Amino acid sequence: MLKLISKSLLVLAVMVIASCSDKLSEINENPNGIDPATANPNLMMPEIMNSVGRAYLELGYGDVAGVAQHIQHDGWFSGVNHYDWGPQDWNGWYNILRNNEFLYKRSVTLNYKFHQGVALTMRSFIFGVITDLWGDAPYTSAVKGDQSNEFLKPAFDSQEVIYKGIIADLKTASELFASKDATGYTAGYDIYYNGNPTSWQKFANTLLLRYYMRVSEKMSAEAKAGIEAVYASGVYIKTPSEDATMSYIGATSGNSWPGATAFDQEQSNFRRKKPAQTLVNALLTNKDPRLKVWIAPVHVQWVADPTLATAVDPFIRKDGVVMTGTPYLTDQVLNVEVKKGIKFTRRYNPNLYTGTLDTNEYVGVPPGLRQPDYYNNNPTPGQTVQNQHVSQLADVYRGSSGGLLRARLASSAETAFILAEAAQKGWSVGSAATHYNAGVKNSLETWGVGTQYDAYIAQPGVAFNNTLARIMEQKWIASWTAATEAWFDYRRTGLPALKAGPASAEPVLPVRFNYGDNEVNFNRTNADAAINKLETTTHSGLRGKNSQWSKPWIVQGTSKPW
Repeated sequence: MLKLISKSLLVLAVMVIASCSDKLSEINENPNGIDPATANPNLMMPEIMNSVGRAYLELGYGDVAGVAQHIQHDGWFSGVNHYDWGPQDWNGWYNILRNNEFLYKRSVTLNYKFHQGVALTMRSFIFGVITDLWGDAPYTSAVKGDQSNEFLKPAFDSQEVIYKGIIADLKTASELFASKDATGYTAGYDIYYNGNPTSWQKFANTLLLRYYMRVSEKMSAEAKAGIEAVYASGVYIKTPSEDATMSYIGATSGNSWPGATAFDQEQSNFRRKKPAQTLVNALLTNKDPRLKVWIAPVHVQWVADPTLATAVDPFIRKDGVVMTGTPYLTDQVLNVEVKKGIKFTRRYNPNLYTGTLDTNEYVGVPPGLRQPDYYNNNPTPGQTVQNQHVSQLADVYRGSSGGLLRARLASSAETAFILAEAAQKGWSVGSAATHYNAGVKNSLETWGVGTQYDAYIAQPGVAFNNTLARIMEQKWIASWTAATEAWFDYRRTGLPALKAGPASAEPVLPVRFNYGDNEVNFNRTNADAAINKLETTTHSGLRGKNSQWSKPWIVQGTSKPW
């Protein structure tokens, strides 16, 4: 995969140089260069897919994971925990779109149906992320700067236009894949599905389900008909083996899982990322087997001891024996010892201690705390030593690649929950209970705990009860590391009923990203027109309309999520 991406980077670099210098004289032409007119589309695909996978994962495992309350940080935490966002540019996404547009045009020229379908699917995915995050955006005039100066400052299209365009492109992609024509494909260059048109058709149709449900409050008739049509076709992602995922190479920090400790000597990036209390408590309540896959037990557990002479033990205990003079140990030391089966505890007297302590084996950080590094009476606030009284993520997330470390772009669990919601609405897509149960089972199987499905689905808080709240809670849990979908579902439904923490600038969760400085400063007329279409709310604050609490079209007039 590394070799493929390196090749594709070379081709894309040559394309960029050529597009900027198409009038060079013959004396300056490189006889060894690659002519974009003869470029091989296979070389472009891996870098486009890789860039999309990494960027999407970094959202759902980063700032957006904080909004969805899967994750909190206890260092450098304001963006994740408090949504303290400034202007956020979308240049990275549009850069991928430029390369993808070349892939599409070249594939049309060569009449490569498979490559056209891939380009249309990826274009839909990227534009979906852009409009989901920001709102109105350049679409019909986007990535056309090489055609005319009028496109150097592109007009913004409405979200309605963009979503309709996404749906149209995905339908076309599905038709192309249905032909099973993979002419021109070279094995190894498709890092998602290795050139399988049927798998790509399932991916495209699954994205259709996603975006039909996304617009279901604004375009109900179209959404109903579209979801029913995809369901009737039977062609969509149904099992975890069909999920659209991307593996990591693990050779450098840039192509490894975010926070991989192999490239972080201090391990601070891994250490500051903590599970959110909201998620941990939901997993604990229902004895969720995914808990131990995603989250590690606390290194030092609080234990109540009414006989203790002081409110709090000044030192930790190793298998019950006080380690005099040792109030804490480092993560590196504790991790080795705990793996040997050693139990570390710290005691407190509930009759003398006036605060509140979480004595569970698994402890998450509550959302939006002012000083999250102090939580649960941490003896080492700051970033130098981990909070021994709060869970870290499971050891697998210290890794660089392999196994569960995959960017997940679309999944069988998500598909099943979309169909469960559609059925719960009364649409003709089968049984809501059947789809809900499939969503739960698919997620458990994805994370290697499928054998515990029967016990888990029997839990009173998990068993299907024909409510949207139950469907959305399980879909929220299943979106671990893909929290962007959880955020957009919350924005659309208000479920789960997540609450902002005490240090959030506003008492409600944000609903969008702010337009970036590049657009506001250099494409001001068009950016201002888009900003003026946002709905100012009582929470928009000092930023005014271009605020993370101003509502884009997709939720205007819906009274959601707040």
